[in-house]
Amino acid sequence: MDYDALSALEMAAAVRAGDVAPDHFVAEAAARIRAANPALNAVVHDFPPQMPATLDGPFAGVPLLLKNIGVAIKGAPVSSGSRLHADVVSPADSTLGARLRAAGFVPMGRTNTPELALSFTAEGAFHGPARNPWDLSRSPGGSSGGAAAVVAAGIVPVAQSSDGAGSTRVPAAHCGVFGFKPSRLRNPVGPAQAEGIAGMSTPHAISRGVLDNAAMLDATHGPDTGDPWACPPSGGRFAEAVVRAPGKLRIGLELSGAPDCRAAAEAAAALCADLGHEVEIARPDYGNEALKEAWFTISAVSVARGVAAFARARGIADPLALLEPVNADWVRRGQAVPGTEYLGAVSLLHQTSRAMGRFFSEFDLYLSPTTAEIAPPLGWLAGEGMEAEAFFDRFWAHAPLTAVFNASGCPAMSVPLHWTAGGLPVGVQFGAAYGRDALLYQLAGQLEAARPWAHRRPALAEAVA
Repeated sequence: MDYDALSALEMAAAVRAGDVAPDHFVAEAAARIRAANPALNAVVHDFPPQMPATLDGPFAGVPLLLKNIGVAIKGAPVSSGSRLHADVVSPADSTLGARLRAAGFVPMGRTNTPELALSFTAEGAFHGPARNPWDLSRSPGGSSGGAAAVVAAGIVPVAQSSDGAGSTRVPAAHCGVFGFKPSRLRNPVGPAQAEGIAGMSTPHAISRGVLDNAAMLDATHGPDTGDPWACPPSGGRFAEAVVRAPGKLRIGLELSGAPDCRAAAEAAAALCADLGHEVEIARPDYGNEALKEAWFTISAVSVARGVAAFARARGIADPLALLEPVNADWVRRGQAVPGTEYLGAVSLLHQTSRAMGRFFSEFDLYLSPTTAEIAPPLGWLAGEGMEAEAFFDRFWAHAPLTAVFNASGCPAMSVPLHWTAGGLPVGVQFGAAYGRDALLYQLAGQLEAARPWAHRRPALAEAVA
């Protein structure tokens, strides 16, 4: 069977039908990791594949690579890209990990992420830089950079990711694949915690095709036991939404960023108009600079609290000595934030939710470039030799329009509809009102049918096939 031509759902169907051995696709993914990873450095941990107990799940026998932070699989390493967590092995599955395994996925490794997921590039000092399969001198993005790279390189059809400021969408944009951030708590983050960075971090996936992505969310979404709140019910299967026409949509368009990024959004707007949608220039009325400051404050406090708790549990006297200097500085900033300032930042997130609610009372969707710049050369977003605030200025400028969906909890996706004249992918972002994940999948399915992208593969993917 042609591995490259199959979706994850088609792989599972072949396994269930007995057309291939249960571990057939897992073995192929392992061979491709061996072939491609010396160039990509996208997979930083591998472990014995944990085959499902039965072959009746929607993703039975499908190889899965997990981001190197967050989702726990019993007995598997998760170093979070840091020397501080170098020897961590998960004692149990997290809720999302258990749901992924129940769906039939076969966890077999972890993908490169920056230290503690604190960058838009997967270039941590502990594991070294992941590389973009379209141009090995460039970043694949971050923090789910390794996840996007393994999908773009044809190693797996779908990889687990997470998104706290754009960390699924940015690497999807830079690697020419599809990235979806669901509504806040559509997917659970328990049981160890109720939310990540004040509810801004949302786990899900990067994929080649839209249907795999939607079906994966069908398998994982829903509240966890004891969650303090839950996302509105989906009202049906997300996979069914992919093949259902969305009807005429009113889309607000924001044009900004470098010329290639603006061109990508303009081309997407023209395609939407050709498909019968109404597109006009419009943007949500929120303060981007104020949101930037709030995000910095909340993330600094959150990472400082996490580092302190881990150090206490492990008896580590000086945890900052084990962090990269820029992240140690970020932790120090978080330690100095008074509670009143933190609560003010959380209040700003709520104001952003109100602004997005007002916008989506007039428009169905919000379209913009995913990033303000194309995939940068390695090193530009790594933070080496920089203080936290200077690094964060560069971080935010790279993708200033993604974090509003984390702050508000609204769903958003990066769609690979454009390539530069030099052959680099440039993603476009669509977002919708809180809880309207299915509407995004409807449009994504329509866009994929009109402008298919899965056939566009980097030369490296052809070499390892």
